[in-house]
Amino acid sequence: MSLTIGIDIELSALGADKIHKHSMTLNQIRIFVYGTLKPKEVNYQRFCVGKVVEAKSAIAYGQLFDLPLGYPGMTSGESPVQGFVLTFADPDMLRVLDELEDYNPNRTPQANEYNRQCIETYDLSGQPQGVAWVYLMSTERVKQLSGVPIASGCWSSGVDTPTRG
Repeated sequence: MSLTIGIDIELSALGADKIHKHSMTLNQIRIFVYGTLKPKEVNYQRFCVGKVVEAKSAIAYGQLFDLPLGYPGMTSGESPVQGFVLTFADPDMLRVLDELEDYNPNRTPQANEYNRQCIETYDLSGQPQGVAWVYLMSTERVKQLSGVPIASGCWSSGVDTPTRG
């Protein structure tokens, strides 16, 4: 029940037309991923295989950073960030991914590694694809971690195997 309320609060800021068009149901969770949770990355294998009912290429707007820890961070912004919208049938996946991303809704935003928010997503041709959760990092945290902007908006683990999402 609280999941629906949380989503409705976030969606209401986007306008009533988008709430109706892109509302999430209690039994499906949509998450925009841009790092190690993308298909073919390490945490997709660990956390998502067999649990994702749909994975769609997507774009969301923000700013993507490469972190020296072996995983990326995304902040609010206006640049296209390439990723995927993963749809899960089990709403408990939010709790699992919150733990992976070191997000706790009962902590202050500054105490979290990432903060979970709703974001509008688009398909690769720029058409709205609906609202999804995303884990964003604060600009201050990216600076603390010496994040380097990724101009292409697309992160890949390359040779190293990261351990975070």
